[in-house]
Amino acid sequence: MSGREKWIAFVTILVREIRRFVRIWPQTLLPPAITITLYFVIFGALIGPRIGAMEGFTYIEFVAPGLIMMAVITNAYGNVVSSFYGAKFGKSVEELLVSPVPNYVILIGFIMGGVARGLAVGLIVTLLSLFFTRLHVQHLFITVSVVFLTAVLFSLAGFINAVFARSFDDISIIPTFVLTPLTYLGGVFYSIALLPPFWQAASQANPILYMINAFRYGMLGISDIHVGWAFAMIGLAIALLYAYSLRLLTTSKGLRS
Repeated sequence: MSGREKWIAFVTILVREIRRFVRIWPQTLLPPAITITLYFVIFGALIGPRIGAMEGFTYIEFVAPGLIMMAVITNAYGNVVSSFYGAKFGKSVEELLVSPVPNYVILIGFIMGGVARGLAVGLIVTLLSLFFTRLHVQHLFITVSVVFLTAVLFSLAGFINAVFARSFDDISIIPTFVLTPLTYLGGVFYSIALLPPFWQAASQANPILYMINAFRYGMLGISDIHVGWAFAMIGLAIALLYAYSLRLLTTSKGLRS
């Protein structure tokens, strides 16, 4: 295929993915907006004033970056895992695999669809947060790059989950029993400096901690971990998951009947 044909194939997949989650916006965009609004109400108006300042900021200012990142992570992951598994379940993915479209174009198309939904929900949550607190952006490049790379990473993770899923129940196991606990324990609602030394060290094994803290550093200028390590971990994870996802497509493991 020529470069122009590859570009057309990529745009076609991307536009289809965007139209899919926009068409069913009451299921894809509205629920996370309502959920995060409840978090802001509870932690901003009810619990926040009792907790007081954290790291020199009000509690609602401290948790706002984590809540935004949590919405991006769950929606980027959820979009790809549901979309690709649906394509696999409906056998339409087999048509893609036998087409002349390169596998990496197919993969990037689905991944960018997940990124689009993650960023869309992140933007909605950011706008909603303005009703509850003032947002600070200390380092714009770090803020934007971290949220984009994180959306890419969890879109890839969602793709891998979709490849191995054998039923619709399988696509909810990882988000429920792995993704959600890691997100809540990733420093969204607290600084790991409050933890005993052992649990501080244990928390550093949680990859989501690095993403949330890097994003918080971009917005507030504070972080429990070194931002350079966060970028290195995210970049390495993306490279590994991309190579593995491409191999799964190439071998068609679990994709052909």
